[in-house]
Amino acid sequence: MFNLQPIREMAIPADVCVLIPTYNNAKTLQRVLEGVLFYTAQVIVINDGSTDATVEILAKYPSIEIQHLDKNSGKGKALRIGFNLAREQGFHYAITIDSDGQHFPDDLPTFINALDQSDGRVLLIGERQMDQAGIPKKSSFGNKFSNFWFWFETGIKLADTQSGYRLYPLDLIPKKLFTNKFELEIEVIVRSAWKGVNVKNVPIKILYDPSERVSHFRPFKDFTRISILNTFLVLISLLYIFPRNAFQSFKKKSFKQFLKEDILGTNDSDLIKSISIALGVFIGIAPVWGFQSFLSIFLASIFRLNKGLCFAFSNVSIPPMIPLIIWGSIQTGKLIIPNARPLRDYSNINFQSISEHFLQYLFGSLALALFTAVLFGLSSFTLLRLNQRR
Repeated sequence: MFNLQPIREMAIPADVCVLIPTYNNAKTLQRVLEGVLFYTAQVIVINDGSTDATVEILAKYPSIEIQHLDKNSGKGKALRIGFNLAREQGFHYAITIDSDGQHFPDDLPTFINALDQSDGRVLLIGERQMDQAGIPKKSSFGNKFSNFWFWFETGIKLADTQSGYRLYPLDLIPKKLFTNKFELEIEVIVRSAWKGVNVKNVPIKILYDPSERVSHFRPFKDFTRISILNTFLVLISLLYIFPRNAFQSFKKKSFKQFLKEDILGTNDSDLIKSISIALGVFIGIAPVWGFQSFLSIFLASIFRLNKGLCFAFSNVSIPPMIPLIIWGSIQTGKLIIPNARPLRDYSNINFQSISEHFLQYLFGSLALALFTAVLFGLSSFTLLRLNQRR
């Protein structure tokens, strides 16, 4: 159980509240409240339409802020209401703790200590030891599944993205959230990371007691909701977030700075950098006009390559180079598929000339893209290795 020390280890700052959403957890609610109140009186409880003894238990605590909802609307909706209420009361941070007894209130100082050591632009998630005895395998699998998609959507690697024990920076998380159930906890951390909030794990203890713990997670319905949300977030990442980040990073730097930081200064191996450059060049020359940015970031993410390098070199097909690339593709294609109609002037290439040499262009562009990608890949690998030796 939680550890009540004679003297509190650390006071909870005045701008931090503890937010407790609860639904039919009468067996454990009072114990959680007593543990939290040992550390702070700044407590907000959202009763999400409970039908058990929750109302009677909460009546014993007239000093804390309690919001009763008429019907059960889901944990996400309860959190949204709690966030808004906390902001109205002037709090800048809210620590959420589940009322089912799995979290230990004596971990509250861990969050405060991590907050004090940060710049304040941080969202903290409690990291549970998912391999300890008693934790259901489906919970461990679900956590790994969530961790992977969070990494894919944000580039941030975490050991636990599903724990409900969290510290939220209320002024930095999105003011408007759209989901109402368990998936809100994924929505808010992904969208916060997109805004530049530092999302980190802090170690916490965990208790799984089947005799008293009541879980309201519905495996099929809630997993489906989470999958739909992740699909939506992945699309936004690929179509907007990744290109935006890559473009902003590239735009802010001179070529010399880009070369030094993004090519020579990353932690990626020389092989990964070279493959990223080769893939970018291949996509830039291949006949996928209009989709180069999307494909470069998507494929770099899938194969865990350097997204910045791949995106940058996919822009080899800048407007002045397009006629030359098309002309070179057709000339290369003529070696594969001969055509009686010659194409001598690449400066006057138009859609009609491309249609007349379509198969030559199609196969030639793929061959040219492959040859150029290999050339760039080998050259960059050689230069990177020489630079390391220096």
